[in-house]
Amino acid sequence: MKRHIQVMLDVSAFPLGELRYDRQGRRESAAFSYTAEWLAHEERFSIDPTLPLVSGFQFHARHGEGSLFHGAIADTEPDGWARRVILRDHAKRRESARAQQNPPTINVLGELDFLLAVDDESRVGALRFQDEEGIIQGASSDSGRRTPPLLELRQLIASSQAVETSTETAWDLAYLRGRATSLGGLRPKCSLRDADGQLAIGKFPSVTDQRAVTKGEILALQLAKRAGIQAAEARLVMSDNLPVALIRRFDRKSDGTRIPYVSAATLLGVERDDPEEHTYTEIVDALRVHGCDAQRDIEELYRRIAFSILINNVDDHLHNHGFLHVGHDQWRLAPAFDLNPFPDRVPELKTWISQRTGPEASLEALRSEAPYFRIKPTQGETIIGEVTAAVSEWRKRGSLLGMTPEELDAFVDAFS
Repeated sequence: MKRHIQVMLDVSAFPLGELRYDRQGRRESAAFSYTAEWLAHEERFSIDPTLPLVSGFQFHARHGEGSLFHGAIADTEPDGWARRVILRDHAKRRESARAQQNPPTINVLGELDFLLAVDDESRVGALRFQDEEGIIQGASSDSGRRTPPLLELRQLIASSQAVETSTETAWDLAYLRGRATSLGGLRPKCSLRDADGQLAIGKFPSVTDQRAVTKGEILALQLAKRAGIQAAEARLVMSDNLPVALIRRFDRKSDGTRIPYVSAATLLGVERDDPEEHTYTEIVDALRVHGCDAQRDIEELYRRIAFSILINNVDDHLHNHGFLHVGHDQWRLAPAFDLNPFPDRVPELKTWISQRTGPEASLEALRSEAPYFRIKPTQGETIIGEVTAAVSEWRKRGSLLGMTPEELDAFVDAFS
């Protein structure tokens, strides 16, 4: 199987490049080439530091369980929950096909199938994909939007819980296809439209939760804002007494324009299955090369590390940090997201502060690396003091959020 997929940019679907895919049995390969139109465009930029602005196909060597595609494309792939929905839907359709008298051929899914299964309207970032017949992949087949409004929250939760408990129907999967296929992470979630029509993520409680996880995330995001951190806009909404974390997408403008996005892993050129440990000081280095206002973002990053330490947010891997393109091949830190207090985890950071400090999640380790961030001791103490003051109000802010004393008690070990 050979495919030639056009890579388009933003709502205008500007022809940015071509993705060439080759599959022979279980062997798959992919290569990317910029279009002549993009290379000549006055606002051209490399979508990935490993994809320089040159003509001709650039190949990507797959490493182990890493992505088949270059990082900027891989950042739009489904994983975790979204991949689970796609696999279940595919299996259900194969089962239905086998029951027919003349069953159609439904092949085993390849990596390109997963990439193209993502809903176009809610795909992360600004990249879009068009097939050989000129059809935008993952786009709605009719004139309506596939991303549901907040009014459909009850059905989204019900269908998601059915997938979690392996009781889903073909209807549940068809409903979730295009609604739950664009977002990473293992927990149940869907794309939807907020009350004002803006694109958002709805994160649902899992049937296996032992604590109020969705409330904990909203609490963390609200505390982050009080700590002076630029964090994603988020609020808690209730549906049949179930708390849903509603988080507005920051890779969209109010008029629907899509903002190019890459993860920190992509900016650093790190593969998904890379066994090496990576550090915040590497992100600092990348900001000094690619950042539009490097020192401001480096100080923001320092503040975020202090916050993660104080709430035991230890799932801070490189895909939980992102960057938005601001023009002229420059990037800035995206708003903070996926901030969660983990009371049941050892206080060790996934992304180390530096190779010297290792995984240690302590303010002492952070202070020791302040010179690398070009932060003076007095400034560093001011930042840590502001973050500490905000986090110290976690019980008060949690109560205002509607958390019960029992729910708050479950998070004590994270905030202690």
